[in-house]
Amino acid sequence: MSNKKQLIFGLHAVQSVIRNHPERVVKIMVLQGRHDHRLEKILKQTQGISRDYFKRAQLDVIANGGKHQGIIAECVLTDKALLDWDEDKLITEISSTNSTPLVLVLDGVTDPHNLGACLRSADAAGVMAVIAPKDNAVGITPVVSKVACGAAETVPFIAVTNLARTLKKLQQAGLWVIGTSGEARQSIYEAKLTGPMALVMGAEGKGMRRLTTETCDELIKIPMAGQVSSLNVSVATGVVLFEIIRQRRFKISG
Repeated sequence: MSNKKQLIFGLHAVQSVIRNHPERVVKIMVLQGRHDHRLEKILKQTQGISRDYFKRAQLDVIANGGKHQGIIAECVLTDKALLDWDEDKLITEISSTNSTPLVLVLDGVTDPHNLGACLRSADAAGVMAVIAPKDNAVGITPVVSKVACGAAETVPFIAVTNLARTLKKLQQAGLWVIGTSGEARQSIYEAKLTGPMALVMGAEGKGMRRLTTETCDELIKIPMAGQVSSLNVSVATGVVLFEIIRQRRFKISG
């Protein structure tokens, strides 16, 4: 078992880790004097787990400025944790699945709120895993888990050393790598998005890096009708993911 610890805070995120990975929860830290239905419901599910009560100022310090909503879970990262997925496990899952795999790739997203929102959309869209580079990108933090509302505990997150090399492995495994770029000729409504694929979203403001762009099999864009030239990466991710889901559901041929 790993000795690494992770703090998860917020009602949704804590409830999710208790429901999906109770073996990871070492201790629950609760706001002193808070009594409401949502919190009590979660506490009923933590029988046998160590529990400590703190004043608000103390919890604020532990959460390091994050919005804890009166509850924090101290968790251990185990070999069973979704955070321990790697490229090899993902390729194995892609090869063995009977469904049409969909992988989300985030090229250099640095804002934890954006990553959390992307994970939440990925969970809702049934994404198999989310991939991001280890360097110059945010990983799973307490803020990410809080914003993800439990999705950080259900969607495998894989941090890789060489993103372009990983994309090539996905291509070899049979995935069509589609990148998003404002310079693309095809819009998401013109492209065929029904097959096994890896969707690549670029970083906030900068978009995809050059090598990432060159590795993609196809580039698509979200058509913009207003004065704003681009969308926030988490909003754009949701738009494209659910266009993929729409096309798959209605078996659009393109």
